[in-house]
Amino acid sequence: MSQVVILPLLLPLLAAIALLLTRRRVSLMVRRRLSLAAVVLELATVLWLFWVVTGEGIQVYQVGDWPAPYGISLVADRLSVWMLLITALLACGALFYAVQGTDSGSRHFHPLFQLQIFGLNGAFLTGDVFNLFVFFEVLLLASYGLLLHGGGPARVRAGLHFVVLNLAGSTLFLFAVGTLYGIHGTLNMADLAVKVAQTAPEDVGIVRAAGLLLFTVFALKAALVPLYLWLPAAYAATSAPVAALFAIMTKVGAYAILRVETLIFGDAAGPLAHLIEPVLLPLALLTIVVAVLGVLAARGLRRQTAYLVVLSIGTLLTAFALGSRQGIAAGLYYLPHSTFAAAALFLLADIIARGRGDLGDRLDPGPAVPAAALVGALFFVLAVLIAGLPPLSGFLGKWMLLQAALETPGMPWIYAVVLTAGLLSIVALARSGSLLFYRATGAQAEAAALQAAPGALAGAAVAGVQGGPSGGGGADGGHEATGADWPPLLSVLGLAGLCLALVTAAGPISDFTASTAEALLQPERYIQAVLGGGAGS
Repeated sequence: MSQVVILPLLLPLLAAIALLLTRRRVSLMVRRRLSLAAVVLELATVLWLFWVVTGEGIQVYQVGDWPAPYGISLVADRLSVWMLLITALLACGALFYAVQGTDSGSRHFHPLFQLQIFGLNGAFLTGDVFNLFVFFEVLLLASYGLLLHGGGPARVRAGLHFVVLNLAGSTLFLFAVGTLYGIHGTLNMADLAVKVAQTAPEDVGIVRAAGLLLFTVFALKAALVPLYLWLPAAYAATSAPVAALFAIMTKVGAYAILRVETLIFGDAAGPLAHLIEPVLLPLALLTIVVAVLGVLAARGLRRQTAYLVVLSIGTLLTAFALGSRQGIAAGLYYLPHSTFAAAALFLLADIIARGRGDLGDRLDPGPAVPAAALVGALFFVLAVLIAGLPPLSGFLGKWMLLQAALETPGMPWIYAVVLTAGLLSIVALARSGSLLFYRATGAQAEAAALQAAPGALAGAAVAGVQGGPSGGGGADGGHEATGADWPPLLSVLGLAGLCLALVTAAGPISDFTASTAEALLQPERYIQAVLGGGAGS
């Protein structure tokens, strides 16, 4: 069954090649259908791999049948398939929104979209540090093209900053990889885990420097303070479905930090054990502080959402920084919530901007958007999700984090920063909702304000918890939906529904994340599966 490991790479790569070769020969409608079929097939493949890994253990595919550590190893463990599943679900929602019209104007949107998925899946599956660099470069290439889709000076400026900073990170990555290879003669992660633990005393300082360089690169990808400055402008300037897909991009950096810290610099690494532990928690908490200030100061909804992405990465890495089974499990539960909620808000911000004419997503009073009550109810539900209010998934993720922090020395700081940031996020989002919906101008706005009264929004939120955001129409349901552009809204509803699924299935999901965290803290299973050539439990 190990051959299934390579399918999440082959499918998007072949789809990208097919879409590129046919870009001049088939219509846009055909390309859309091909791309949608590809992401649905990729989701089915990931679900199959998820089932295999949870049932049979770690799956290893040695490319070309070269044995590790000499060949290229693709490794699917619980963490890998969790990230693959989140990516596949996110890609379905983002692409369905894109084919409503955002993808027009360029023959390269769909090939680049598939290449982005290829790079993401490769980063999660590779068992080799050098190939992690390769897939990072694929991500950079595809994301740069997607970021610029549609053109405009704001996107070009943001794209320039994005690519320059990430190329600098790639240079540091090569320095770190070259240093590790020069000392240990291998870049296979499992083999590195064994050899780093046997590092000669005179080489400890060099390997520590290489490890810290790797952390710097991953921190840049994750948008950790002070390396976050590229993100708000890039995510706010690009098109909505691209920004939604980019919601998983920072999680690649967080994944790499977790993988390297637990596997290569874990408990068995001797003097190099827990290399980044002293700096990760302070930086994560500082990221939360800086991000929430950006959320408060943002003058546009898309930029505010971009800062909420930075805030989520600070919260996620705070959980990972605890280093415990409970902390890592809390982070792995919070990770899909923050990804889906931010992606949904990016898409909703685009719907709001298109409905407000020249004002766009600026947080100023203006004309009411079409179907303001429905859109306002969706905004309310997403605000509750992202701010972490009960009873939705954001609250559960933060509650698990705070529970895990109870016995740690940094508990007072974690509680103070996380809870204060949550309160300030509520204030900022409430202000945004008031400016966009309650203080809309004109006769149409007055009617919309009556429809979107607090009771109606609360009812929509309750209905969303019970059966999805669209379930709370009641007697006014038909009137609220008047003028609604349903296909784009379905993408928002789908992503919000995934967050609600995290609540309804919180028990089995939290059990899965706990067992994943336990496996990460026992890296010998991973090492045996890769170097032993078999499947680990």
